[in-house]
Amino acid sequence: VPLAPRLPAAAMSVVEHVREMASAGLHSNVRLLSGLLLTMSGNNPELFSPSQKYQLLVYHADSLFHDKEYRNAVSKYTMALQQKKALSKTSKVRPSTGNTASAPQSQCLPSEIEVKYKMAECYTMLKQDKDAIAILDGIPSRQRTPKINMMLANLYKKAGQERSSVTSYKEVLRQCPLALDAILAGLLSLSVKGAEVASMTINVIQSIPNLDWLSVWIKAYAFVHTGDNTRAINTIWDNVDLLGSLADLYFRAGDNKNSILKFEQAQMLDPYLIKGMDVYGYLLAREGRLEDVENLGCRLFNISDQHAEPWVVSGCHSFYSKRYSRALYLGAKAIQLNSNSVQALLLKGAALRNMGRVQEAIIHFREAIRLAPCRLDCYEGLIECYLASNSIREAMVMANNVYKTLGANAQTLTLLATVCLEDPVTQEKAKTLLDKALTQRPDYIKAVVKKAELLSREQKYEDGIALLRNALANQSDCVLHRILGDFLVAVNEYQEAMDQYSIALSLDPNDQKSLEGMQKMEKEESPTDATQEEDVDDMEGSGEEGDLEGSDSEAAQWADQEQWFGMQ
Repeated sequence: VPLAPRLPAAAMSVVEHVREMASAGLHSNVRLLSGLLLTMSGNNPELFSPSQKYQLLVYHADSLFHDKEYRNAVSKYTMALQQKKALSKTSKVRPSTGNTASAPQSQCLPSEIEVKYKMAECYTMLKQDKDAIAILDGIPSRQRTPKINMMLANLYKKAGQERSSVTSYKEVLRQCPLALDAILAGLLSLSVKGAEVASMTINVIQSIPNLDWLSVWIKAYAFVHTGDNTRAINTIWDNVDLLGSLADLYFRAGDNKNSILKFEQAQMLDPYLIKGMDVYGYLLAREGRLEDVENLGCRLFNISDQHAEPWVVSGCHSFYSKRYSRALYLGAKAIQLNSNSVQALLLKGAALRNMGRVQEAIIHFREAIRLAPCRLDCYEGLIECYLASNSIREAMVMANNVYKTLGANAQTLTLLATVCLEDPVTQEKAKTLLDKALTQRPDYIKAVVKKAELLSREQKYEDGIALLRNALANQSDCVLHRILGDFLVAVNEYQEAMDQYSIALSLDPNDQKSLEGMQKMEKEESPTDATQEEDVDDMEGSGEEGDLEGSDSEAAQWADQEQWFGMQ
């Protein structure tokens, strides 16, 4: 039994049905029905009112435009405008007349201005630019929308009418001050001075937080259009704020190498730079460059100890030196100075998690997410807390939410795969997710590490070695070299494994796992070392102690230099 159609309070007219289908994008359906109705109207002129016939002509023309039948569409648009003109002379319908029946009808009539714009689009598609200009020129200046002014400006420019083109582009900027195409392809290309263009955008740019870099960007392109490419490059890259923004964007995209590079360039330009240095210090600490982190902390404390950044940087040094209590204190101090410091919240949360205070850590990561809902590292910290407390279900829910919210990119795919790896039931899903992540970004280190972990579980060491060699072809990373060393040991390639551990330690002398790998290697008896067992044992006895002594010495040196933190 067919379902009864839903009826509004008053039954819809057939024209209203056509309008609804047009709004829904059902162009082929609109074309068929409107065509039939227009034919019936031709046979019986009294069938539809003038306003209804105008609507049918416009909707039919729109469907023809969608089917790229531009000449036919122009014909129907022209008929519609003629009908509208006749309608204006006869009915003079206005919404404010108080006529309850006619007011809604007049309100839903297709805009005459929009019809003329569509006609101009048809003419441009037919390469009849003069006709397009003529139809748009006929629209009074006050009734021209930004897109009409933009089309007119482009048509004038194409026709060589530069003065009229500049006038129309300026009108676009007056209506939409951040219309960058009107600036770049329009005014600047027509030799309008950069200062004049900037004056038309400066009020809006200054009123929006974190948009100052756009003025620099416009200035750079002004130099491009005057042929001064060197000044253009220097303008872009010699701007500290822009470099800081680029560094932050690289960091958010998971490209830590380029992020560090941009931060280094920024601080070279401005030795007193503080903004963003907490992220920079964190990245350096993750790379194992603790001496650089220490130097950065000294520099920042000398500039100001009233900002969160120097405390976060010193906290990162403590955290990656496994001094979690001190990292916790320094993170708390940073939060006292700036309660909106996301990096301070992440530092304190990580310290709490590593000290076993997981529930307190969760509170801090949630606050970081509230302040920075688009930063993946905030979610990573929270998910690590869930996994640390064996709350795999909560971790899976959060990872799925991140995947849906931030989109399917290499980072979110890897994060979801990380959680899937914790459950034996979802191992295959983890593999699929990691393959997708590596297809998008073959050099994404976190994805490579997790895929290697999966291959290790499956004892597919040769596949793991191929994966790691490929990842290391264009980059060098301590963790990747160390894991490659582990895989090489598994296939009895002892000498090359030792080389990989050495490279890993050269990149991060504090990487304990690489050190343990080397020490374990010294205990292994390989065919080439069988005749040197006694020498190996001697080396093992002295080498391990030496490494430990070196570690203690470094810790003592750090303790001696703690005074620069202002904490003693």
